[in-house]
This record gives sequence, structure tokens and C-alpha cells, in this order.
Amino acid sequence: MGTAQHRAALNTNFYERGDKIPGLKIEAQNILMVRETIKWAGEYVKKNGPLFLEAFTYRYHGHSMSDPGITYRTKDEIADVRKTRDPVEICRNMILEHGWAEAAELKKIEKDIRSRLEGEAEKIRSDPVPTEADLYTHIGVTKQHYIRGVEYRLSKDYE
Repeated sequence: MGTAQHRAALNTNFYERGDKIPGLKIEAQNILMVRETIKWAGEYVKKNGPLFLEAFTYRYHGHSMSDPGITYRTKDEIADVRKTRDPVEICRNMILEHGWAEAAELKKIEKDIRSRLEGEAEKIRSDPVPTEADLYTHIGVTKQHYIRGVEYRLSKDYE
């Protein structure tokens, strides 16, 4: 996690590392590009076999509390990415440029979402603290979902 890619990998173009397996690198900050690439890749692999996809993204913050993310990039770099590659802004601009919605419609949608989120957050804050027994509910595997390496005994909990 804390090692720069160029120090850990001979070839940092991960989409090229399959040798005989073709690959693509996509701008994964663009949701429509991701959707279309995945649709195309699904059809490709059905006909041609494996395909490597490298999804290029950007973290605005460090990996953890011990990694504030400011020692290896500048505030200007982060601000530039927010301005030019932010997924929400990319999508908003596409919607407006193509006339799929008006700015006022998007504002209303955003306002409705914020309101719903505030309501959900308030509900979560007022929910009771989970009990110790809650740690053992809804985990593992059921008849409908198999998780490799997780064994289970059929009991009333899974029916």
C-alpha cells in the first residue's frame, strides 16, 4: 500500500502485463466510459477470451490515518483533479452538454438526495447500538450464496 508502483513493478502499465492477453486502460472517473467499456468487454471476452482492464482512478485522500496523502502530491494537483476529473462533475457536464437534463433539474435532484441522506443519517444516529449477538447475524453463507473457503452447517439460521 505504501510502495510507489514504479518501485514495485517492472511495468506499471498494468493493462499491458498479460503478455498474450490484450488489455485496456480506461478513465474510471467517467461513469459512462466505465459502463460502455464493461459492456464492450463483456461481448469481447465471450468471443475472444480473457481481457485485462486497468481502471485509472484518483483518491482525494490518503489510504489511512497514517497516510494523509500530502507527502507525495501537492494541493494544486488534488485541486486540479477535482476540477478536471471529478466523476460527479464529468457526469453533470455530459448531461448538460447533451441536453439530457437542465441545470435546474439537476439542482432539484441533488437537493432531494441531500434531504434523503440527511434523513437516513439521522435515523442511523438514533438506531440502537448493535449488540454482541448482532455480530453473528447475516454473515457467512446461505443456501443461495456460496463463498469459496467458507464452510457452513445447515441449520435453522440458513433456512
